[in-house]
Amino acid sequence: MAESDPSPLTKAQRDIMEVVWAAGEVTVTEVRDALARKRELARNTVQTMMVRLDERGWLQHRAQGRTFVYSAARPKTVSLGAKVSQMVDRLFAGSPENLVNALIEYRGLSADESERIREMIEQAETKQACPKTRGGKR
Repeated sequence: MAESDPSPLTKAQRDIMEVVWAAGEVTVTEVRDALARKRELARNTVQTMMVRLDERGWLQHRAQGRTFVYSAARPKTVSLGAKVSQMVDRLFAGSPENLVNALIEYRGLSADESERIREMIEQAETKQACPKTRGGKR
């Protein structure tokens, strides 16, 4: 069984995952062909990276004859969440408040965006208050 590695994806790994997320199921050759539109990569390089993504729990595969068909084992939102967490740590000294302040001060928010963010905060607070939704941990 694949090991779950929550660390953010590298650019090359993310490029592979973008192809997988868009296509649903792919072979190594299909991924290489899709990536070749931007830059040329050897098939063995793509295969090695996909095997590693499989080992880290980002991909899963099934055998179709002698070919492995890969699909995403994690949704795209997991990757985005890891990147945002990394960005908050690196650029905002680990402070979500500083991130939100920068967003408000330098970009601004529409009334609709503000309302949706308030709703997300309320939902997050509700989840934190209910131990069942967090696996019994507080």
